Amino acid sequence: MKSSNRTFFSLVLASILAALASVASAQEAAALAQGTQPSPDSLPGEIDLPTALRFALDHNFAIRQARQRIEEQEGVLITTRSAALPNVALNSQYQQTEKTLQESFGAGTPTPNNQSWSITLEATQALFAGGKFTAAIHAAKDVREAALYEMQGVVNDALLDVRTKFYDVLLNQEKIKVQEQNLELLQQQYKDAKARYDAGSGAQFDLLRAEVALANGRPPLIEARNTYRISIEQLRQALGLVSITPAAGQQSLNLTGSLDSTPAQFDLDSALAAASTSRPELLRYTRLQSSGEQNIKAAKADYWPTLSAVGAYELRKRTFSNDLESTLNGWFVGAQSNWAVFDGRATAGRVREARSQEEQARLTLLNEQLSVEVEVRQAYSSFEEAGELVAASAKTVEQAEEAVREAHVRYTAGTATELDVLQSQVDLTTARTNQIQANYSYDVAVATLRRAMGVADKFELRE
Repeated sequence: MKSSNRTFFSLVLASILAALASVASAQEAAALAQGTQPSPDSLPGEIDLPTALRFALDHNFAIRQARQRIEEQEGVLITTRSAALPNVALNSQYQQTEKTLQESFGAGTPTPNNQSWSITLEATQALFAGGKFTAAIHAAKDVREAALYEMQGVVNDALLDVRTKFYDVLLNQEKIKVQEQNLELLQQQYKDAKARYDAGSGAQFDLLRAEVALANGRPPLIEARNTYRISIEQLRQALGLVSITPAAGQQSLNLTGSLDSTPAQFDLDSALAAASTSRPELLRYTRLQSSGEQNIKAAKADYWPTLSAVGAYELRKRTFSNDLESTLNGWFVGAQSNWAVFDGRATAGRVREARSQEEQARLTLLNEQLSVEVEVRQAYSSFEEAGELVAASAKTVEQAEEAVREAHVRYTAGTATELDVLQSQVDLTTARTNQIQANYSYDVAVATLRRAMGVADKFELRE
């Protein structure tokens, strides 16, 4: 008897240890999953736009979260498929009953032992469920496909954000150069005015005006440098560049490239057609609507009976034996069926709910189609405006540079005033600022229109 008890409790202890081991393994897996996220790698000394985009693909947090949503849907699909596959379970039980609860079956009839145990290996296979499993699997596949399209949309948005932030840095670099050039002109003008004043050929008023203009030229340069520093931090956030150490957080991003406004050709009708077939948002909602249709089928399946095959092998203690190791064993097979003849209209409610969700998905798709069309038209309009501004600003800079040259010549000859020279320099600074702003707007407009069309960047995600 003691040997039998020891054997049984050894089995129980082994089961407990196995359960604890599985919990520990799950915790370890969770810790490893947290540790497998991409580390914030360092960028090279000089960063061009393709390098920034590739870095963002691996480190941008929105993209990394979208990847995890795909992983989540993979898990949902596996779970859904499991309902259609055989289910095998190992069940065990031990029971010890107080003897006062045991009944005697009469003289000469042995009294059942107050201890019992059994171990059963059972397999169940669903044979028919009204098409519920098939519909559920198709719905899960559609949701997984929708998650893939969602990720592509997230990638497009993230890369557009990186492009825009990259262009912001280039724009602010150019603005610093413009303000530095303006300050150089003002310093030269001040030197000329002071030289004239010292020589007795210039008025004190001209010297004073040159000093004021020089002083007024310094704040815009200070502001431009601060705006540049802020744009660097905004780009770092878009890239997902996390600082490992405080020193790394102060690293400077040395960007290479220029706002050259490379001409691009787009046609509105072609852009609308491309968006209707390529925008991941539209493809995503199409799959979600399809998933809703499958969910209706799955809900309707509850009107039908279910049928499953069951097979098991059981090992148990003999009921009337005091020896825990005295056993019976054998197998059995059978079938199980269930048909909810009346469930209080619960199935009807689930069908109605699924139909409403499918209709909501359809309306969402129609609304998204309208939004995409409006977005493409707006992006195309901004693209045309930016192209016109680029053409106009280039000519204006040439004229402003010539005006400054002529103003200096006339001022030297005495036919122009100090105010004429300063005004021409202000106009040149404005023209240069407008030109780089126009180039920036054009590059951003091209990228925005491509994103609206659903035309992704020429960089593929790494598996």
